[in-house]
Amino acid sequence: MARLALLIFLCFISTSLAKTFSKCELVYELRRQGFPEHLMKDLVCLIGESSSYRTHVIGGPDPDGSYNYGLFQINNFYWCSSGPYPGNICNVRCEDLRSDDITVASNCAKIILNTRGLQAWVAWEKFCKPDRLPELGC
Repeated sequence: MARLALLIFLCFISTSLAKTFSKCELVYELRRQGFPEHLMKDLVCLIGESSSYRTHVIGGPDPDGSYNYGLFQINNFYWCSSGPYPGNICNVRCEDLRSDDITVASNCAKIILNTRGLQAWVAWEKFCKPDRLPELGC
């Protein structure tokens, strides 16, 4: 019984440490991180569709066996270091992309945007075309 109580407590602690942004909090933070204003709607849509504005999400596995990490759902096949995959273009550990301080994840997302654009994210291609972008109102 004590083990069960400890397990429940640890689950509570881990979920309470995860940050979930509101849309306007996210817009504020993306601006603070230096993302260009003309990408704001695209980024809010991408993040909403891929991580539901949550920092600690791990998505996958993808068909190639890779995983996606954090608020931006950054893939470990190319962009971050995790397990057997050769990727690490951003020169970060994938776990570091899951922090409530989104500076590391933002820096990596900027590298992705500068090299591959929004098309690097399947979620953007699938859900965030210009005619489907959210109004920000923030």
